[in-house]
Amino acid sequence: MRWNMRLVAAQRGIWKASELQQVFAEHGLVISAGKMSGLWSGQPVTIKLADLDVICVALDCQVGDLLIAEPDTVSRSTPEAAKPAADATAPVPLTRVVPRRRDGRSLPPR
Repeated sequence: MRWNMRLVAAQRGIWKASELQQVFAEHGLVISAGKMSGLWSGQPVTIKLADLDVICVALDCQVGDLLIAEPDTVSRSTPEAAKPAADATAPVPLTRVVPRRRDGRSLPPR
């Protein structure tokens, strides 16, 4: 994914992070200078969905304008590489999950 907020802001005539921070504050999203720097300068590590909603409203855009998929940057694994090496001599333990009630009573028969 590529974060595209700076370009979207520029298309709306916002050229400085401080201007955008003020626009966000007008829409109820108060962001620290450090977090604003991360949003403005590149790839934010995390972003809350509620904050993303406010950003979209403040910039009058869609999430797809802010996040651009880059599927070519992801390496696809082959089916052989995805499977772990199996040891033919070791039996695979099968465990059955049995639902239990929290109060200790048994479940009705099936």
